[in-house]
Amino acid sequence: MSQLKIAALAGDGIGPEVMREALNVLRTAARKFNLDLAITEAPVGWAGIDAAGQALPDATLSLCRASDAILFGSVGLPDRDPTIPKEQRPERAALLRLRKEFSLFANLRPVQLPKALAHACPLRPERQGNGLDLLVVRELTGGMYFGQPKKTEDLGNGQQRATDTMVYTTAEIERIAHVAFQSARLRRKKLTSIDKANVLENGILWREVVTRIGKQYADVSLEHMFVDNAAMQLMLRPTQFDVVLCENMFGDILSDEAAALAGSLGMLPSASLGNTTGDKTFGLFEPAGGTAPDIAGKDLANPIAQILSSAMMMTYSFGRADVGAAIEGAVQRAIQQGLRTGDIYSAEDASARRVGTKEMGAAIAAAV
Repeated sequence: MSQLKIAALAGDGIGPEVMREALNVLRTAARKFNLDLAITEAPVGWAGIDAAGQALPDATLSLCRASDAILFGSVGLPDRDPTIPKEQRPERAALLRLRKEFSLFANLRPVQLPKALAHACPLRPERQGNGLDLLVVRELTGGMYFGQPKKTEDLGNGQQRATDTMVYTTAEIERIAHVAFQSARLRRKKLTSIDKANVLENGILWREVVTRIGKQYADVSLEHMFVDNAAMQLMLRPTQFDVVLCENMFGDILSDEAAALAGSLGMLPSASLGNTTGDKTFGLFEPAGGTAPDIAGKDLANPIAQILSSAMMMTYSFGRADVGAAIEGAVQRAIQQGLRTGDIYSAEDASARRVGTKEMGAAIAAAV
């Protein structure tokens, strides 16, 4: 296999800590599978502002362009320097720009609850069934987050008006629908499409296009659900879902809600995928959680989401599902051994042992 070029952008808060463990696991897997990895680290977020005065420094963006995939940590420190204009803050200037720059239109977020962590799920055992396993597919470059006009204007007399515009085209809906249906084919062949077609014009178009595309996938069962009902059903009967297809904002909200089912955001990876060229799909792979500045530097963060993001990178961008499966299996073995970071630890589990970021990462690397 040719050299695999990875841009590793750790970012802020706990980002550098969990990235360190993920890179250790990746390098261990590379030795086992005889992979030629070229991993280059670069600053982003507040680290980028400190290093080069930009949340996404030019050199970092150039590195990403020269790479085959991006392994991303997290950006944003809410309490830092509120005087910086919102368009220059890391959440917009780094992460949203990367999504737009590389046309990362499809976000895949798997939500799984290992039986060993059933105690971490907020639902009663009878609502968990035989285990939770669903995939949220979120459209990532359209909708209200990117629609124009987007502005706040002064109306006088102390009044302001904020405007966000929700925009989708047929083509944007078609391409994310294909991703969702193809994903469902690899799972349990059921797709639930989320919209608000009873209120929003976007929702009407979304439902019409997804229904039409669904006719090309006769082997996949399609149902439509309003977003408010979906939010309720995720808590009442989460086992009914296999693949959940959402527009940008609905997907942002519902994927975080679904994440709670796994007990911790520290357990959940994600993949943001762009277009496929040849046998490669460019993507940005990141944990579902944030920078968690309150625990940064304390060896408390759960590195599993970052490690599983690297597994998704091997599977989706490099076509090495065997390597991805090996990393996923190593995570499961560490959990089965009873190792728990604080977010998934329960004193009621006599077989569990609380560990820090470094010990959890080292155990997973050893299990590879």
